[in-house]
Amino acid sequence: MAEASPSPRFSFCNGTPRPVFSRMTDHAPAREVFIQGITKDGRSFRPSDWAERLAGVMSGFRPGGVGGPGSHIGYSPYCVPRTINGIKCVIVNEALRALEPMAWDFVMGFARDNELQVADACLVPERPPKGE
Repeated sequence: MAEASPSPRFSFCNGTPRPVFSRMTDHAPAREVFIQGITKDGRSFRPSDWAERLAGVMSGFRPGGVGGPGSHIGYSPYCVPRTINGIKCVIVNEALRALEPMAWDFVMGFARDNELQVADACLVPERPPKGE
């Protein structure tokens, strides 16, 4: 059975709203890094499709390698574009660091070189609905 995809929700850490993703799992939470399309001085990063471009470059990095025909069409589960509260982001799973350190360095270097805001988050288990 396929694992449920993460759904965004927000929590506050130290008074700052932070995105937290949840997934139904029994293992330890995975860390993720959110590269936000806002520069350190508060400007929107351009071009507007930067997140899709960056995630597209990283599409070949996936569990088990590139795979069969058409696998290049989707994003890697380790590096996905999202819009959160109207801000373009790329969510990078820390598992990419172990899978391919040079790919991790590339993505983090992109964020650093473009002075993008970066936030850490983690996957947390979903709470079962009340009554279960």
